[in-house]
Amino acid sequence: MRGERLDEVECTARGLVGDRAYALVDAATGKVASAKSARLFPDLFGCRAAYSEPPRSASDLPPVRITLPDGESVASDSSDVDRVLSAFFRRDVTLAQTAPDDFTIDQYHPDVEDVSPDGHRDAVVEQKLGSAFFANTGLVSPLPAGSFFDLFPVSVIATSTLDHLSHLRPDSNFDQRRFRMNVIVGTPEGGFMENEWVGHELAIGDAIRLNIALPNPRCVMTTLAQEELPQDIDVLRTIVKHNRIQVGEAGRFPCAGVYAVVQGPGIARTGDRVSLV
Repeated sequence: MRGERLDEVECTARGLVGDRAYALVDAATGKVASAKSARLFPDLFGCRAAYSEPPRSASDLPPVRITLPDGESVASDSSDVDRVLSAFFRRDVTLAQTAPDDFTIDQYHPDVEDVSPDGHRDAVVEQKLGSAFFANTGLVSPLPAGSFFDLFPVSVIATSTLDHLSHLRPDSNFDQRRFRMNVIVGTPEGGFMENEWVGHELAIGDAIRLNIALPNPRCVMTTLAQEELPQDIDVLRTIVKHNRIQVGEAGRFPCAGVYAVVQGPGIARTGDRVSLV
């Protein structure tokens, strides 16, 4: 669903407290619903969710209230929550707090050349995510079992990247909401500077330390309409053209931002100083 801007958030080894704590699971397929499944769940970005009170790592997560585009809302702890959400999406879904062991989504690859190293265009492809992705590839997972994170617990982007993309394609709106990042770092001009952060440590405030692991591949999510932002496939085309780079051993992907793991926990606040170690 739509993202939420926070002025303060607790960061632990599991990521930002409360982030991706819930997801919808399609009862017919067992797959997790995602806006990447653009054809099956086109209305996810019309919904928003908010905790009833700020979540804390030292206690159970509070309930979430989900508000649908027509203004109807339902709480995550309501006995009616699955019925209300299934009626809205016209699919039988359940609201879950634990990802399936075989965490899989149907990911739509738009008709854009070089988005996928495998050459997928205008195609829906099954994609394993979370711990299931790493189990499938034989790699050690940086994620706790049962989490709904795609690949890593934290994502970071620099404003210089957004500014540079806007300069390269002024007719498109590279609003930060399109990228759904956990941390947005205000930076001077410098283009895709996060490419050089991989393998380094990012310090936020007095305590938080993030190990930058990989560039962040981009997908159809960046192109979707949300709030006043229109659907715009040229957002992704621009990233493909100007920052298609190697991601580990997986191949070349259009990237904007980086993935990270938490080396040192703490509280992040808007305005904190950020430095590269």
